[in-house]
Amino acid sequence: MCIYSFCIKFCGLCLKICEDEANCPEPIHTVIRLVKRDDELARKIAAEHGMLVKGEAFLDNHYFLYHKDDSHTRRRKRETIARLESHPAVEWLSEQRPRRRSKRDYIYHDNEMRSHSLNKRMTSHSSLRSANRVASKRQSGLLNREIPHLPFPDPLYQEQWYLVGKAVGNYDMNVRAAWMLGYAGRNVSVSILDDGIQRNHPDLIANYDPLASADINDHDNDPTPQNNGDNKHGTRCAGEVAAIAGNNQCGVGVAFKAKIGGVRMLDGAVSDSVEAASLSLNQDHIDIYSASWGPEDDGKTFDGPGPLAREAFYRGIKNGRRGKGNIFVWASGNGGSRQDSCSADGYTTSVYTLSISSATFDNHRPWYLEECPSSIATTYSSANINQPAIVTVDVPVGCTKMHTGTSASAPLAAGIIALALEAKFGYGLIDGGALVRLASVWKTVPEQHICTYEYKLAAPNPRPIIGRFQMNFTLDVNGCESGTPVLYLEHVQVHATVRYSKRGDLKLTLFSPSNTRSVLLPPRPQDFNSNGFHKWPFLSVQQWGEDPRGTWILMVESVTSDPSATGTFHDWTLLLYGTAEPAQPGDRIHPPTPIPSQSVLGRIQQLTSQVRYFLSNAVLSSVVKVRL
Repeated sequence: MCIYSFCIKFCGLCLKICEDEANCPEPIHTVIRLVKRDDELARKIAAEHGMLVKGEAFLDNHYFLYHKDDSHTRRRKRETIARLESHPAVEWLSEQRPRRRSKRDYIYHDNEMRSHSLNKRMTSHSSLRSANRVASKRQSGLLNREIPHLPFPDPLYQEQWYLVGKAVGNYDMNVRAAWMLGYAGRNVSVSILDDGIQRNHPDLIANYDPLASADINDHDNDPTPQNNGDNKHGTRCAGEVAAIAGNNQCGVGVAFKAKIGGVRMLDGAVSDSVEAASLSLNQDHIDIYSASWGPEDDGKTFDGPGPLAREAFYRGIKNGRRGKGNIFVWASGNGGSRQDSCSADGYTTSVYTLSISSATFDNHRPWYLEECPSSIATTYSSANINQPAIVTVDVPVGCTKMHTGTSASAPLAAGIIALALEAKFGYGLIDGGALVRLASVWKTVPEQHICTYEYKLAAPNPRPIIGRFQMNFTLDVNGCESGTPVLYLEHVQVHATVRYSKRGDLKLTLFSPSNTRSVLLPPRPQDFNSNGFHKWPFLSVQQWGEDPRGTWILMVESVTSDPSATGTFHDWTLLLYGTAEPAQPGDRIHPPTPIPSQSVLGRIQQLTSQVRYFLSNAVLSSVVKVRL
């Protein structure tokens, strides 16, 4: 039996591999779970089986074990694992195999700035003057809050177009308004889960947080990346969040007073346990985790977190941040040119993450953008070689103006959220100034309920499907009025099982009672998988604030031109996350979310206008109330 059986739940490819154990990827380590944490016992058990414990326990009582002699045959290793699994103190065991994970930057060329003798010309903008006027009226009400003197002297600050009103139309993310209210991310800790962080970089060192840092790849406390030219991604993301302001180095971070750490976990083989150890690192200390990576954006992969990573998410949301819940920010993906969809990414479709998309300098969708209804906010990033990208720090001590992709968008969102948390707020949005001003009126959201409806498929079951088809499946919903009512929607999930000869020809669309249309899965021409998907969790936030009572329709169709294509529809379940009443005073059940226009600027404005609905604690309320 293949111990890597959880892979069956996520992708047909792994199903095939694991059915033929001889062709399974070689395990890179083994994880055991004891009844309770006991480091000495774990080391003793490992030694008895010719193995070593490396690193710290994670998820309380889980341990990384490695064979002392890695040259042993596969058969001998299997015998060792079988004995280990039968040990009375071992509650659970899993051989961990490598998983394909990709960084979500798209580098068309790399323009590193090794010199700091840069153009220091400062320009004045009407939006900056306006921000200063607004701030001057408010300064008298700020208690012991340092108001920065703008513009900053840092040589690349004026090239941070997304902060200084230089996007087309003089738009930006309104972060300066938050700064002029005195907020800069103080006492907020952000950890970048990536290929490491150059902790001694002159533009990061004063903000570096060792308690938000670790090396999971090599099981030590130093997150410094290998100096091989490939591992600059995490350091660049860290600079976006917390590069020091006013020190004449590079540019400035969105939350330039926040504490910044990094976890080295992509600079080596990545497994479910490596992800879980990273996501669960010091959850009571770290406030925000930012991840700019995921399954391959190749237009043919369905993949997501394994059981250990899912447990790490759940524990963080339920108990992290001293009971308030950790915040997990995720880049939505760069597979747009391959017609990929972030709906096939189980990290961005998790109810525990904030999926962040990108907009370009001229306020449009970038060519690499993946569209999916789980993306909850947009920040700026790159477009092409003729438009500016994101300014940040670079390894080992330099700067760059060419950080790209949705990789660059997620850390900007993490920085904005850090500003919000300094203001004792629970959630973030693209408009930094509006976000912190709402802090004074924020109320703890009601307890979130989960209302589940399972579709009962009539005979024949499963339903055969042939060639090009369209089928509608309806569910009548009363919002679980008799139990734990959901009358004000937050997340909506659809778990569906479909088998089809070419998975990429399938399209799934969900219609709410308010007739909001969410394309859960668009066709993906590159996806030739013939196994379909099994109870895959599709996610939408496009119905946020709606009343769920009424008829929901799941439309399943194929765009195939092959009349001989065959498959079966097995089941679908509707999960409604929400509350019995609006989350904030003055909220109301709002009309359907319009489909975004081609201009991403319209989407940004739409998201900003819906701040009161999105601030119903999309991250934390899935299992707990918000406590600020």
